[in-house]
Amino acid sequence: MDYENYAKVAKALADPKRVKIVDMLSCGAMCACDILEHFDFTQPTLSHHINLLVKAGLVTTEKSGTWHYYDLNKAAFEKFKADTAELMSDTPACICEPVRSKAVCETGERTDQLMPNSAVKSIK
Repeated sequence: MDYENYAKVAKALADPKRVKIVDMLSCGAMCACDILEHFDFTQPTLSHHINLLVKAGLVTTEKSGTWHYYDLNKAAFEKFKADTAELMSDTPACICEPVRSKAVCETGERTDQLMPNSAVKSIK
């Protein structure tokens, strides 16, 4: 998992206005003027929110004449969904794995201590 990119996407989604924009775009591409009708802020503020979503790779933009149309990058959302599932899992791809010491194995007492896996993934 690319932790830097994951955090960038999560940060882009960490605002209710941007989440609403994403929800609106889930119905299909829209022009900025149609999106703006659903908010109580100015066009420059909308541009700020859209630009953060575009920089995170979640939204694509297409210009047609003087109009800008925005659409979801569904592949980016699928990647974010898969990365979130991986982050919350305890599969072998997990960064840590439960281990027991030799003494615990011999006595039969159970503890669930987490120790770093030898294949810890580094943050890029």
